[in-house]
Amino acid sequence: MTGYSDRINHALAFAAKHHDQQVRRGVRLPYLTHPANVALILTRYGQSEDTVVAGILLNVVKDYVSDGQPAEIISDRVGDKFGQSALDIVLAAAPRRFDNEGVELSPDERRADLLDRLAGIPDEARWVVAADVLHESATALADVRRTIERSVIWSQRGEGVRRYREVGGALQRAGFGAPIVNELNDVLAALEAAR
Repeated sequence: MTGYSDRINHALAFAAKHHDQQVRRGVRLPYLTHPANVALILTRYGQSEDTVVAGILLNVVKDYVSDGQPAEIISDRVGDKFGQSALDIVLAAAPRRFDNEGVELSPDERRADLLDRLAGIPDEARWVVAADVLHESATALADVRRTIERSVIWSQRGEGVRRYREVGGALQRAGFGAPIVNELNDVLAALEAAR
């Protein structure tokens, strides 16, 4: 089982610096709470240190990809600091900006591309995707349970819930039968019932 390590601490510090001024939409919490919780989820399920580091750095790499950073820059900033294995996992788990022919994908195409790629990526990357979506959906459920005006939360989160369900379904179709998928399905069912 993975526990605290200097490498995990370094990944959290790197993510904290990257997400320094960012806050979580709708709740104004520091964005770093998300990668830290993804790390806790992956650690709870006994995932490797490379997988936990990839989970922490997923949104950093998503931002780099979205901003159009070249692969060499991402490799220098992430791969050189945290290792090629962690970089490979996080790149497999992150949406791509360009397809195999170099054509830029729209945001909808990026989501569809990731769902399609879930069938062919390593299990470590599937764990990262599942932990990312599990935390997002569990946060939405907590938000719904904390508020009297559930319609406000649903107006903000409804589209996200549909996407979380799509990811869970794609993981199952890919044959990823890890227990985290059951937890994700339970959270999504509770979220939909709380509507």
